[in-house]
Amino acid sequence: MEEKKHQRIEIQRNSHLKMIEEEAIFVMREVAAQFERPVLLFSGGKDSIVMVHLAQKAFRPGNIPFPLMHIDTGHNFEETITFRDELVKRTGTRLIVGSVQVSIDKGRVREEVGPEASRNALQTVVLLDTLKVHNVDCALGGGRRDEEKARAKERFFSHRDIFGQWDPKNQRPELWGIFNGRKNQGEHFRVFPLSNWTEMDVWQYIAAEQIPIPSIYYSHRRRVFNRRGTWLNDSEFITRYPDEVTEEKIVRFRTIGDATCTGAVLSHASTLEEIIAEVAAARVTERGNRHDDKRSEAAMEDRKKLGYF
Repeated sequence: MEEKKHQRIEIQRNSHLKMIEEEAIFVMREVAAQFERPVLLFSGGKDSIVMVHLAQKAFRPGNIPFPLMHIDTGHNFEETITFRDELVKRTGTRLIVGSVQVSIDKGRVREEVGPEASRNALQTVVLLDTLKVHNVDCALGGGRRDEEKARAKERFFSHRDIFGQWDPKNQRPELWGIFNGRKNQGEHFRVFPLSNWTEMDVWQYIAAEQIPIPSIYYSHRRRVFNRRGTWLNDSEFITRYPDEVTEEKIVRFRTIGDATCTGAVLSHASTLEEIIAEVAAARVTERGNRHDDKRSEAAMEDRKKLGYF
């Protein structure tokens, strides 16, 4: 009886992953059909890696018909950039990079200073500038509704006005899987094929498809320091307070972003199976260790309205 129960759970899990995979592929094909110059936003994190894998499935035997776009803060984890370059080479895709450092040098954005400084918020201007330079009419993102309350308001096709801004109260209906990509000159769309996925779905899909991911997601020894309950990477990019002391801990990262605001979790999970078990038992969301989300109660929604991912 116990064996049959496990078999039923496995069939249900595989059926669920197949369903959300087909939904994501359908959305990607809709993007290719409705837009002329789409890009896939790529951060080097697990969600955008899954997006690339899905795009390969959606358009094979051909290549992915749109480039990847990375908004580079310059404050990255080395493992992420190495993985990004290897993936671009392996998949034969074109990479567009928007640089926060270049925008700082040009005076388009102003660098924050002090221990709480981060370049994460500066990405918005750089993203909008890069989309404009390349005349992008649609940017595919790996956002999921379970990540954060502001993202839970997002539709698959998210209209942005000529200023790149999002109005959460004025979104288009998406009945019967019909997506309206009509827009005026200068406007664009953000599209989120993983909207109905959860963190657990992502990890189970990575395990089922054997998708390579950066080593930073697995447990490893790293020098970190604790800031208000968040373990931050000991980095040249972060100014520590006088009482913040670095320690060597066994950690991993559940989500990857700018190194100045992405916290690690204490973990011994060194395999995908162990990560899945850890996520199942977790009582804190994956963005619970994103220091930038804690700047205010509406930090994410405020950034999204201004043009953030």
